[in-house]
Amino acid sequence: MKIKAKIAIMLLTIIILPGCVDSPQLIISGQVVDESGPVSAAVVRVQTTKYSTVSDENGNFQLDVSPLDEGPYKLTGWAKGYFCTGPVEANLGDTDVLIELHHHASEDNPEYSWLPSEYHPGEGEDQGCAECHSSEGTDLGFLLPVDEWRLDAHSKSASNPNFLTMYLGTDTLGNQSPPTQYGHSPDYGSFPLRPNLNQPYFGPGYKLDFPDTAGNCASCHTPAASINDPYSIDPTSITGVAAEGIPCDFCHKVWDITLEPSTGLPYPNMPGVLSYEFRRPPDGHQFFAGPYDDVAPGEDTYSEIQTESQYCASCHFGIFWDTLVYNSFGEWLESPYNDPDTGKTCQDCHMPPQGVTHFALPDQGGLERDPQTIFSHQMPGASDIELLQNAVSLTTDARQEGDQVIIDVSVINDQTGHHVPTDSPLRHLILLVRATDENGDPLIQENGPIIPEWGGIGDPEDGYYAGLPGKTYAKILQETWTEIMPSGAYWNPTQIVSDNRLAAFESDTSSYIFTANTSEKMTVQVSLIFRRAYKEMMDQKSWDTPDILMEEVIIDLP
Repeated sequence: MKIKAKIAIMLLTIIILPGCVDSPQLIISGQVVDESGPVSAAVVRVQTTKYSTVSDENGNFQLDVSPLDEGPYKLTGWAKGYFCTGPVEANLGDTDVLIELHHHASEDNPEYSWLPSEYHPGEGEDQGCAECHSSEGTDLGFLLPVDEWRLDAHSKSASNPNFLTMYLGTDTLGNQSPPTQYGHSPDYGSFPLRPNLNQPYFGPGYKLDFPDTAGNCASCHTPAASINDPYSIDPTSITGVAAEGIPCDFCHKVWDITLEPSTGLPYPNMPGVLSYEFRRPPDGHQFFAGPYDDVAPGEDTYSEIQTESQYCASCHFGIFWDTLVYNSFGEWLESPYNDPDTGKTCQDCHMPPQGVTHFALPDQGGLERDPQTIFSHQMPGASDIELLQNAVSLTTDARQEGDQVIIDVSVINDQTGHHVPTDSPLRHLILLVRATDENGDPLIQENGPIIPEWGGIGDPEDGYYAGLPGKTYAKILQETWTEIMPSGAYWNPTQIVSDNRLAAFESDTSSYIFTANTSEKMTVQVSLIFRRAYKEMMDQKSWDTPDILMEEVIIDLP
């Protein structure tokens, strides 16, 4: 029995030993160092893949590459405070792979000159971003980040006619409203008066109210110009890279954002560049922060903030004169979308992958990547029809009861991580409820809400809906001194009179009753419309911005 047991042990040993010999061959090991010695907590990755490991307290790492095809493998390394490095070529079973990291600058350089987003001659990383990140003129077959950015509102933030005419107090033809007139009170001193509408008037403007100051508009709309002097930049006078709006180089120099610990929000009166921390590089170097820890070679580094909603906070949250005006970030923060396990970030919805395989030209070093890891820079927003038509759901129940048509309408914000609409208080939704007879003539409304005057007084065929059946969803501001309402001139003291916008997963139901002729066929049409500004202001400014139909239901009765 002992002899048989010994034989069995020997056979077992023969079977096991080959596995013990082969297993280490699937591991690549080595050490991550810098100029001072080992680096712990460094990410070592097979470049462009999800296969990675982290170095231990002595800088040592072991990387399992067994799921991958046969090498050699290109390894990259990164740790906080360092540039990405590599690629270092390694083979199965290598045990002495050395990855050396190099520190990036720990301070910002205010003397740095921004790189243009568009084509601009240069060498290496000191040329226009389009040289490597645009597919224009190639047969690549899809858009790269600069191409997408050109289609995005961020690239037009400095030239947006709505913004410029609101800043200057003009219409799109350059006609300017008269300067603001002031009254005087012994108790309060000077105070602004309402504009005189008996003379030509082209809407409000910051420079009408504060002609001797530049304000802080540039801190968000032209941040590359205002980064060193946020309160003194007139956004209508900038040139060069700053006139690109929000350039690529600006976004990829953002290193961190300052938020109030107790709220998780930016501090009041700290919009745009006032809340960001930057890493503009010293002379002779570059610095690009992004969502990858394996972009190498080059002076690139990984920045977690670029993958988080907080990155968007300082330009999408704004308190003016103690009134919360812009708050899409705060609305997200208070919503279920903020849950790290089940929610979504701003980037998830506004930078969704488009199925492309590169973010740089292959002949400029661009590597093929998993399409799910490449995020669109088109960033659809309030002017994107597809995004708006997938923002909320509309349900309608219409029935005839005797000589009445009863319509119940529900709008639910079931697909958006902030209020709808959000940000600019000029934006609003119009729910338009129509009931017509078989000749197309409107039925008489007996009960239910109607659209207020600011929905536009005039011909409904031209978008003037005041007094028609329906309701609106908006944040209504009233100016403190002039009592103008609704107002978009929030550079003046304002107060929120009402706010019935739909928060995430919030719903609203309204009911309408019309007189019906029981012998006729009738049609019910319910439309949910997104409008970028109040009709009267659009007329004053000559803004030609069409409404967007978000949802519509048509029901024939009986």
